[in-house]
Amino acid sequence: MQDYKDVLAEILIDEKTLQKRVAELGAEISEDYQSGNLLLICILRGGVPFMVDLSRHITVPHMMDFMAVSSYGAGSRESNGNVRVTLDLQMNIKDKDVLLVEDIVDSGHTIASVLGMLETRQPASLKVCALLDKAERREAVVPIHYRGFSIPNKFVFGYGLDLDEYYRNLPFVGVVDLQKYRPD
Repeated sequence: MQDYKDVLAEILIDEKTLQKRVAELGAEISEDYQSGNLLLICILRGGVPFMVDLSRHITVPHMMDFMAVSSYGAGSRESNGNVRVTLDLQMNIKDKDVLLVEDIVDSGHTIASVLGMLETRQPASLKVCALLDKAERREAVVPIHYRGFSIPNKFVFGYGLDLDEYYRNLPFVGVVDLQKYRPD
């Protein structure tokens, strides 16, 4: 695996800016969900750092659950549109205020499919909180109720987003230099 510094074109969103926005989102969510019936659902694996940090800034009682879905072919950076659940929720979401926490909304196919699946389980409400919104790539309609950042159509990594499964731990979001990046 290449060192990330060798393929980092630029830091798109630095750690301080990320953490400030996550705190703001936590405050907004806390204001909107006073019912005590809030369930955060994280799409694994990329959303984990974001959800953990976000949860620390949500001041109302809330629960967490996780699901894993796959829509990417091996070694692919783009969804193939065929979404399958590889790990389902452990909790019943019926009558809960569900907030789906996602690292990035790109084409929108995956998240639209997940929303459709979750809607059939009769939550009291169902909304999306996305750290990154790559709207110019959108092919499916996805309502994003809480948006961290709108970003350009660039290949990004860090803060949950992987580069060949590495570098999710970086405290910033960086852009990959496609001239220097060599996928394994």
